[in-house]
Amino acid sequence: MMRVSLTSSIQRAAALAPAPAPLPLLNPVGARIVLGDHLAADGLPAPLLPSRATLFGPRGVAFASRQGPFFVADTGHHRLLVWRTVPNTDNSPADLLIGQPDFNVEGRNAGGNVGPATLNMPSGIATDGRVLAVADAWNHRILIWCSLPEVNNQPADIVLGQADFSGGLANRGSSNAGPHTLNWCYGVTIAEGRLFVADTGNRRVLIWNTLPGENGQPADMVLGQAGMTIHDDNAGAEASAVGMRWPHAIVVANGRIFVADAGNSRIMVWNGFPNADGAPASFVIGQAGFEAVDHNRAAYEPSAHALQMPYGITVHDDMLVCADTGNSRLVGFPLPGLAMDAAATTLTGQRRFSDKGDNRWRFAARDSLCWPFAVTVCDGLVAVADTGNNRVLLWEAAV
Repeated sequence: MMRVSLTSSIQRAAALAPAPAPLPLLNPVGARIVLGDHLAADGLPAPLLPSRATLFGPRGVAFASRQGPFFVADTGHHRLLVWRTVPNTDNSPADLLIGQPDFNVEGRNAGGNVGPATLNMPSGIATDGRVLAVADAWNHRILIWCSLPEVNNQPADIVLGQADFSGGLANRGSSNAGPHTLNWCYGVTIAEGRLFVADTGNRRVLIWNTLPGENGQPADMVLGQAGMTIHDDNAGAEASAVGMRWPHAIVVANGRIFVADAGNSRIMVWNGFPNADGAPASFVIGQAGFEAVDHNRAAYEPSAHALQMPYGITVHDDMLVCADTGNSRLVGFPLPGLAMDAAATTLTGQRRFSDKGDNRWRFAARDSLCWPFAVTVCDGLVAVADTGNNRVLLWEAAV
């Protein structure tokens, strides 16, 4: 009779045992407030007609402060919605809008020409509590309000990426990029007195060292490309510490710059502020090295180390929070000791790190997600653009 050692039996049992449940990133009970979540009389989702309280594929969220205003890019309805105070009841109606003549109308650029108060697929939103910036992605421009809007369709004060408010062509109609052009700009961040833009279609991040003060002002620095006129995928080579495929969001915290490079299923990290165009990242998260680019590291199931098209990132206390869009989950990476190939320690939207599936392959719930595109936090309250569910969740952090 063959004998099996006690050590081998223990090892085999450990391998077959389920992995311990991850720590919750957000309150396990679910979102405290749900915006845009409407059902018809039969319990099925209602038609996504525009109103004060409906959303269609929202892709951007931002707090001016914990009290408000609160901003949502209602992307599919081509408008920006504004709540003067942070909502405290489900499906609270918005107070203001920009991009449409009224709350019951939709259409790109309000069905007319590009202007200082029109929008075409708005995505990222950023504010420092005084200035508001919106990535007007399909008009290939950033709109800036030098003070927070107070009335419906208040026109923007400054436009970047175009020479003036009437322009709406990618790279201003040129086949080349430049320091003053944009192409499908999906993300925008204001941090440390600088403006950062994820110029997604040009495969780069542009940086203005001070907040721009005039229309069409050129950027001061570029990441992702060796120069301002280049717009090649992954900087024209294989994936590396320099190039990007689909940068979508930027966050600046603790002296570091983080870029969600969704096309390469990774987050790029610079440990200090770069001093030259095309400066290489210090390390990446989501892949084992700079050269790897596969979704979930070429596996069907995700893990604590893997990502699939991460579109949104933010920082809460000492945690980097990632909207891991393709896996319909949020994951948290501890900032202390963060380095190449770091593992997430906290999770929301799925039960285990190996789970995936829109709404966990069930109907939407207060604790489920479907293709979250954006995430931000203010004083422990996390806002998630739960894009695939056509809603925004306001959710208390678990830690």
